[in-house]
Amino acid sequence: MVAGSYRWCQPFVERLMRRFPGPLRPRAIAIESFIREDQGLRRTRFGLLPANFNVLPEYEMYSALPTPPEVLALSSVLQISKWLGISSSQLDGFADLRGFTGRCPHELVRNYRYRILAKRYGAIRLIESPKPRLKAIQRKILHEILDRVPAHEAAHGFRRGRSIRSFAALHIGTAVVVRMDLADFFPCITRARVRAMFRAIGYPESIADLLSGLCTTVTPGDVWRSAEHASRESLNLARRLFEVPHLPQGAPTSPAIANLCAYRLDCRLTGLANSVAASYTRYADDLVFSGDDAFACRAKRFSVHVAATVAEEGLKVHHRKTRIMRDGVRQHIAGVVVNRRLNVRRTDFDRLKAILVNCRRSGPDSQNWNSHTDFRAHLLGRIAFVTQLNPARGKKLKDVFDSIKW
Repeated sequence: MVAGSYRWCQPFVERLMRRFPGPLRPRAIAIESFIREDQGLRRTRFGLLPANFNVLPEYEMYSALPTPPEVLALSSVLQISKWLGISSSQLDGFADLRGFTGRCPHELVRNYRYRILAKRYGAIRLIESPKPRLKAIQRKILHEILDRVPAHEAAHGFRRGRSIRSFAALHIGTAVVVRMDLADFFPCITRARVRAMFRAIGYPESIADLLSGLCTTVTPGDVWRSAEHASRESLNLARRLFEVPHLPQGAPTSPAIANLCAYRLDCRLTGLANSVAASYTRYADDLVFSGDDAFACRAKRFSVHVAATVAEEGLKVHHRKTRIMRDGVRQHIAGVVVNRRLNVRRTDFDRLKAILVNCRRSGPDSQNWNSHTDFRAHLLGRIAFVTQLNPARGKKLKDVFDSIKW
């Protein structure tokens, strides 16, 4: 074998390294596409290669993710099985990369339990709760992998040290507040995006496939038989959306993964807001922008640019929920009023106060309309929410609560 016959190899490797810089390992499908499209390789003795292979933009989408200071070392199926304390066959069953449980009609074989909730305008929300064994696996992934990767500074939902209060505090006393909502936030994050996120953290392709399978699911078709209250249009949209492997709303890993998968969206929306001297924060699927009088003049056109940016990131805006609120009206985001200071809405305060007063007069059971298993804890949680926004109002509610006979 003559050494000079392979003089093309070193320049090819150099071009490959320039195309995929940094610590992220490119997927095999991306390398194959690069080989097909490389002009230098076309001039070798291999001749012309077909260049009709499309590649998902995973590298570009998640290369901006911050590299965690310490990544849990997982490089083989045997290693990940040992880490999770299950066998290889059980790992395949929980990951379900072939979508077997989505086609199986038996409840015992499935890894999730399903609950359909009614929303306004005939829409529906599907809660997919993992069963105990899978939930334990997902919590391990959350605590030992996902918690080590920081989300974007604009993300305030499901983060330690962040809350509704920190999410809303940046928008107090501004001339205009623009509130937008992401439609179907969790189910729109597909398994391909979750896999790309795990690869961006530093895991090889085979491990990223298994981790993404453990954190995503396919919804069986017979689940929708119980959605009798939903409109036919909403039901058809839900079927098409949930038949693709997606992030389940109800899994402990889903909020953290959603924040990381929205990292580049947060980067782009932060830059867009900075270009017009506005502020931007996100709480799960709620996007909020605020600014001065100059921003108020261009708020409507700005919301169009935001919707276009969201669409480019593979998500969509619920346009019916978009609100442009100037300082002459009540500016409220996620149930928090931000006109002059953080406060709870008057109607919410009055409703909760009436429930507490009726509990004192007629007993707690008379007000537990939704059959909460721990109604006392439910009321304490609602009082705590009011207290963190307005301590004075929270104290009034707590005094009424303390007078209730349980």
